[in-house]
Amino acid sequence: MKEYTIYHNPRCSKSRQTLQLLREAGVEPIIVEYLKKPFEKAELKKLSQLLGLRPKEFVRKVEKDFKDNNLAQHLEDDDKIMEAMLLFPKIVERPIVVSNTKAVIGRPPENVHKLI
Repeated sequence: MKEYTIYHNPRCSKSRQTLQLLREAGVEPIIVEYLKKPFEKAELKKLSQLLGLRPKEFVRKVEKDFKDNNLAQHLEDDDKIMEAMLLFPKIVERPIVVSNTKAVIGRPPENVHKLI
């Protein structure tokens, strides 16, 4: 049986919409509010692997923390961007939904259908 986890920010409309789509499909995921329970480095590495994306591809470049800390200069350095994601979790793209061996970003929320 598939297990689903959503890395969720309840203040984000896309995150709420993605969670709603999961529930409408009969899926009750494990909800990780990553702003309350920060990521661990191994967890971010695994997400990167499951998404098939480099950290720079799932970082929110429009976030204040990203801009204020001049992180654009480090986009090609996966380790530095990952460290920044640990320090400033708001810069991680959201929501991220994980099933057993794959993950998607819920932007648009309908991306979650690729996992169900």
